[in-house]
Amino acid sequence: MAITSDMAKMTIRSTFALDPETVASLDSLAASWAVSKSEALRRIVRTAALVEELDAAADARAAFDELRGRLALTPEKVEVWAQEARAIREGLDR
Repeated sequence: MAITSDMAKMTIRSTFALDPETVASLDSLAASWAVSKSEALRRIVRTAALVEELDAAADARAAFDELRGRLALTPEKVEVWAQEARAIREGLDR
């Protein structure tokens, strides 16, 4: 037996001042998606937030790649660093 909830979603009403071009775009998107302007705006905001997350991840990856390039890491340098880190950790364990 499935239990469902008929509880209403929390709604926050807000007032925005939009230029006519933005309103026309919102109207057009809402009509093409067959949803209300509020739903179209929710979808747009959710999508923009996801894009920002992806951009942040890409920026972090680009920063890592740049740092790795500047350090000119080779397998030998990585091995030396790993040995030094191991020695430090072993010294702390004593």
